[in-house]
Amino acid sequence: MTPLFETERLTIRSWIPEHDAEQVFEIYSDPEVTYFLGNASRTTNIEATRQRLIDNIERSQRRNNGTGSWAIVERATTTIVGTILLKPLPDKDGLPTEDYEVGWHLRRASWGKGYATEAGRGMLDYGFSVLNLPIIYAVVKPENHASIRVTQRLGMKPLGRTKQYYNIELLLFQQDAPGRRTGG
Repeated sequence: MTPLFETERLTIRSWIPEHDAEQVFEIYSDPEVTYFLGNASRTTNIEATRQRLIDNIERSQRRNNGTGSWAIVERATTTIVGTILLKPLPDKDGLPTEDYEVGWHLRRASWGKGYATEAGRGMLDYGFSVLNLPIIYAVVKPENHASIRVTQRLGMKPLGRTKQYYNIELLLFQQDAPGRRTGG
């Protein structure tokens, strides 16, 4: 399988449901990992996880715009350390907007190693250079200090609080495409 891209330590690749479900289940069955993601992100068993991966792939194929979620794989060990996503932000009713978000979820054992920043930087580059997106956002729960630090390391501009997406209050961050001029 051809990776979407590689970084110094990571391979970002499509999900392989039959191969990945067990590792993904380990990630999303950890209440500390899903704490900021909400109960809908939790998985109850490996089969449900496999089906969720299949559904994610099908949803990305239907959108057919190069967006979706991918496995973050540690190159040295081939362990899945998490998920990186680039997809349309949902409005209050769950319908896709014209705004795109970058996001990351990592297994607890991989926290604090810079993987979210490394994968996030690669995904921003993919969004700007391959998909030609003018702006990419990140949304973070205000109490998720680790993800806020990732947005800072990525150089994303804080825009304050918003209730525009996911029907909850979130902090909104923005990154403009390189060379894009913004008003001000």
